[in-house]
Order: sequence, then C-alpha cells, then structure tokens
Amino acid sequence: QVQLVESGGGLVQAGGSLRLSCAASGLAFSSYAMGWFRQAPGKERDLVATISWRGDSTYYADSVKGRFTLSRDNAKNTVYLQMNSLKPEDTAVYYCAASRSRWNPRKSYEYDYWGQGTQVTVSS
Repeated sequence: QVQLVESGGGLVQAGGSLRLSCAASGLAFSSYAMGWFRQAPGKERDLVATISWRGDSTYYADSVKGRFTLSRDNAKNTVYLQMNSLKPEDTAVYYCAASRSRWNPRKSYEYDYWGQGTQVTVSS
C-alpha cells in the first residue's frame, strides 16, 4: 500500500520559513518524480514545484520561484519543500504527490499517488 505522509505545516508570520516533508512508503520512490501542490479555500489545486526522479531537475511555479526549494533524499524516501519569505497568499493546504512520469510532470492528473495534505497558514 502506497503512503505519502506530509508533515511540517503550521502557522507562521509573513516573512518566516517552514520546511515541509513528505515521507513515502510502498513504492519504488527513486523511480518517481515528486511534486507539491497547494489548494487555498475556494480555489483550484495548483502546482507549486516538482523534482525529477534523480533530483537533478526541478520546476517551480512563478509565484514561489526564488523563495521555495524542493529537494529529495532517495535513501530516506523523502522529499523536502523549504519555504522562505512566506506571504499570506501562500496560505493553503499543501499536498505531496508521486508520479511514474519521471521528468517533472506539471499536471495533477499526471500524478498517481497523493498525500492527505498539511495546512500552511501565513499571517500578515
């Protein structure tokens, strides 16, 4: 059974930082591209960032470029999303996802497995 478990969310003031983690089990982690999406209340689920199966290629949404960094540790079956200079508009539920398409898929339908999400709230 595949499980993706996010952690690290919480409440932070604008300008602060958080690091989200996503621990994967039940799949050949190093063969999957990984992504983070987010969904704010009343809005669609949007891509935040992706990382290729080997970790040598990343993609970031324009809204987070330069502030967020996505990395992975294939030995630990974990991906990390370092979020700096957080803004109130970053407030959302953040979801981790795994895709058999190894090279930075950008659409939610390209992802095969999803975590339950972790809440990130940025206060002004």
